[in-house]
Amino acid sequence: MTAIAVTIAGSDSGGGAGIQADLKTFSALGVYGASVITALTAQNTIGVQSIHDVPPQFVTQQIDSVFSDLTVNAVKVGMLSQPAVVEEVAEGLARYSAARVVLDPVMVAASGDCLLVPRAIDALRRVLLPMALLVTPNLPEAAALLDEPLAQDEQTMCRQAKRILALGPKAVLLKGGHGTGLESTDILIDQQGIWRFAASRIDTRNTHGTGCTLSSAIVAGLAKGLSLPDAIAASKRFITAAIGASDQLHVGRGHGPVHHFHATWS
Repeated sequence: MTAIAVTIAGSDSGGGAGIQADLKTFSALGVYGASVITALTAQNTIGVQSIHDVPPQFVTQQIDSVFSDLTVNAVKVGMLSQPAVVEEVAEGLARYSAARVVLDPVMVAASGDCLLVPRAIDALRRVLLPMALLVTPNLPEAAALLDEPLAQDEQTMCRQAKRILALGPKAVLLKGGHGTGLESTDILIDQQGIWRFAASRIDTRNTHGTGCTLSSAIVAGLAKGLSLPDAIAASKRFITAAIGASDQLHVGRGHGPVHHFHATWS
């Protein structure tokens, strides 16, 4: 049986993040990828020049087209810039009883440009967090979801992850890539316990699409039948290798993309 994953997210015209990064990741990991596009961005490695939101009813039509035909094994939800789109996505996922939903609450691009209007944050908390098997905020996103200062240590990361868990998802992976120190540490918390995933921090400016790639790699693992901790461990290895190989690419003048096909390109 073919493992199928769907990404519901925004398009990155520069190809490094969003829908493009998700589909590259699915392909690199041997999973068939389908997509529902929620927004179009005029974007490159330097920044986001413009955002064109897809009408909510057309997002719904895409969801219906994909889920009524394909046997979807796992779902990644990324950029949802408007509250109405958040609502439509939640209703669509519920309508098809979508399983293994990973929510990556994309708020800010690597360039620092805002991708989510503030009033959409409440909609994420209210209707999508409770539907998620896993939510994968980075440190700034966790702080925004909780209206708290940025976590500066693992103790605070654990506390914030527990607070997000109380909002309804089955598990929370709080990513430490925006932290400091020799290691980049991610903390997984669910009702059964706490897991720590660490890798050496890599000195590179080519980090565009890291969050999208990590979450879509987790979805790929889930689509292939891995347990959540195993899918996260595999995705951590994949993103670490993709960041480590990113300097092999020469793309753009800003924050370049990670190398999704580091294992296959010569």
